[in-house]
Amino acid sequence: MSHRPIRTLAVSLCALAAVVPAAPALAAPAGGAPPAPHTSGRSPHAQTLADLAAAMQGEAYAYASYGLFAAEADREGLPAVARLFRSTARTELNEHLREAADLAGTVGSNAANLRQAIDGETYEHQVMYRRFADQARQDGDLEAAELFTEIAADEGRHRDAFRAALEAVTGGGTVPAPPVADPVEVPAGPPKVKSARTKANLDTALHGEALAHAKYRLFAAHARQTGRPALARLWEGTAEVELREHFAGEAVLAGLVRGTKDNLSTAVAGERHEATVVYPESAERAAAVGDTAAARFFRDTARDEARHAAAFQRALDRLA
Repeated sequence: MSHRPIRTLAVSLCALAAVVPAAPALAAPAGGAPPAPHTSGRSPHAQTLADLAAAMQGEAYAYASYGLFAAEADREGLPAVARLFRSTARTELNEHLREAADLAGTVGSNAANLRQAIDGETYEHQVMYRRFADQARQDGDLEAAELFTEIAADEGRHRDAFRAALEAVTGGGTVPAPPVADPVEVPAGPPKVKSARTKANLDTALHGEALAHAKYRLFAAHARQTGRPALARLWEGTAEVELREHFAGEAVLAGLVRGTKDNLSTAVAGERHEATVVYPESAERAAAVGDTAAARFFRDTARDEARHAAAFQRALDRLA
C-alpha cells in the first residue's frame, strides 16, 4: 500500500533511515549472506533501483499502517478483520520488502550497514527533523514541532550508538546496549495538525520511519547470522523505537487511523493502485532495460496486491 508520489522518496531514503505489533525477525537466507541481486552479475539499472527502493518504502509503510489498523479492528471487536490486516502486513514485510531488498542489494556487510544507517540518522538529526520542527512552529502546529524536535534528538542518539558499534565491529570494543522503546498507542481520530505543510512533512516522516524499521530488521538478521548478536540487538531495539515510538507518534498527529470501515477503504485503494499502476509500470521499465528478475518481482507483487485488495474489499462488504 503506497499513497505518495515518488517526489518524497529521496528524503525518505536519506532518512533511512499499543499499538503496533513488533515485527517478526527477518531471517537471512540459509547458508550465508543475502544473495546477489542478479545472477547476471551486473547491478540493476538506476531506474530499476529507484523502483525497488520505492517498493521497499511502500511495503514498509503498509506493514506499519496495517499493524495500527489491526489494533483498531481489535478495539472495535472485529477479530477477523484484525487477522486480515496482520497477515497481509506480514506478507508485505517478510515477502515483498525482503525480495525487493535482495534484488537491490540493500544488505551489505555489518560495517556497510552501519555506515548506511549513520548517514541516514545524521540527515534526520541535523537536517530533516529540525527543518520540519521549524516549519511546524512557523505554521502554528506546536505539538508537531515538539514531536519533531524530540525525534531529532533520538536520531542523534541512534547515530552515536551506530558510530560506537562501527568502531566495535571494525576495531574491537563493545557494541552499545539497544534503546528501549516507549510504545505510543494510536487511537482512531482526525489529524491534530492544521497546515498542509506539516501534514506533508508528517507523511514524509512516517514513510521514513517505516522504512528505517524494516531495514534495521534486515540488518539485524544479517548481524545475527554473521555472529554479532549484540549488534543484532542494537538494530532490533532501534527498529522498535522507529516503529513503536516515532511512527506511532507521528501517526497520532497525522490522523492515520480512522474507523475500521475507513481503514479498509484506504487499504483497498492503496492495494489497487499498486496492483494496476505502480507495479505494472515498474515491471515494464525493468523489462525494457533487461532487469528480468526485477520485472518478474514487480509482476508477481502486482498479482499479490490485487489479491490483497480483493480480500480487503470482501471484508468491507461484510461490514456494510
